[in-house]
Amino acid sequence: MGVVRLRDARLAYGPRVLWDGLDLDVAPGEFLAVLGPNGSGKTSLLRVLLGLQPLSSGTVEIHGEPARRGSTRVGYIPQQRSVDATLSVRGRDLVTLGLEGHRWGFRSRRASRARVDEILAEVGAQSYAHMPIGLLSGGEQQRLRVAQALVAGPEVLLCDEPLLSLDLAQQRVVSGLIAEQAKLRGAGVLFVTHEINPILPFVDRVLYLVDGRFRIGTPDEVMTSETLSELYRTPIEVLRVRDRIVVVGAEQDGATVHHHVEAKG
Repeated sequence: MGVVRLRDARLAYGPRVLWDGLDLDVAPGEFLAVLGPNGSGKTSLLRVLLGLQPLSSGTVEIHGEPARRGSTRVGYIPQQRSVDATLSVRGRDLVTLGLEGHRWGFRSRRASRARVDEILAEVGAQSYAHMPIGLLSGGEQQRLRVAQALVAGPEVLLCDEPLLSLDLAQQRVVSGLIAEQAKLRGAGVLFVTHEINPILPFVDRVLYLVDGRFRIGTPDEVMTSETLSELYRTPIEVLRVRDRIVVVGAEQDGATVHHHVEAKG
């Protein structure tokens, strides 16, 4: 059974259709990159899976159950944003919120501390777990957010552009950490990004959204001149330069297509 299942899914805001007829299964441990220009419905898809946004029609399930708000089956990693340096919340406190912050429960404090210690060790964040998060680097903060998303043992990991504001070295470390931890736990990953190259070594399939149209397949199937030209309805050239993908795009509505990879054109 797939950990994510959408059938004939449609999402529209009035006359504007983000996507329609979307059938998607994400398997345990699969890494799915979600690509597309701004406004194509990438983050809206995550909101649907989080139970925050109802579909206009169709069905969505998480491990055989309807998607719902606050489900422990789903972990969420947001964008990296700057944090006030005076914020006194410690790293381990942030991670603990992922275990206890969304519900009242009877989990013992000892069990909670043990689980938080375990996940901090797994993501390599023990050395700064007691430091205020406002004093940590962007990469260190994202490690903690990965731990926060994983601490409750989710079956689906939703990543909303978690590499933004990180330098290239940090992007590689964080994306590798997410992929490693997801494979270890058998969690399906939906990774929204504008830049596929940092995650390309880990991607199993791509969901590419453009103006209500979409394609699903391996990177070699989707990231081609023919497929992207069809999606954008304008000539697009996709080049492979060593181990990177470069898109050379024509002007579309006054803007060069370059939203998801290092691009020229």
